[in-house]
Amino acid sequence: MSADELKARTRASYPHFMLHQTRWSDNDQYGHLNNSIYQHYFDTVINAYLIQFCGLEPLTSRTIGLAVATSCQYFQPLSFPRQLYLGLAVNVLGRSSVTYEVGVFGADDSGGPAAVGTFTHVFVDSKSRRPASMSPELRTGLEKLLVQRTAVACKL
Repeated sequence: MSADELKARTRASYPHFMLHQTRWSDNDQYGHLNNSIYQHYFDTVINAYLIQFCGLEPLTSRTIGLAVATSCQYFQPLSFPRQLYLGLAVNVLGRSSVTYEVGVFGADDSGGPAAVGTFTHVFVDSKSRRPASMSPELRTGLEKLLVQRTAVACKL
């Protein structure tokens, strides 16, 4: 996905949102949210969704999601104090893995995202840590977030 395509995302690009309050400790020495903090936001919106809508119980579920890949494109700086809308979608849903997309929007902004990230979970048996099929409840919850993105031809 090109940076221009990600930057053109709108709130309508995401089927689920979570309101999130930034914290003073999220800022770095330059007065904006530290890049690493965005990974915390991704983890928060994804796991809150899995717990609330997919039946995940982190301490007792038969399967758990392990993060195997993340990425983020930054388009504009944000800083504390600010409320954010974290948009969540599923771009790819496999047998034991899922790739999410998270759009980070200033709650008081009407424009595009400040950042867009991807986050891939592989679901594994909680004891053996070997890949495991998703439960029907998990898959059903994730299917509600599945979006069809239009592929754009690449010119070389």
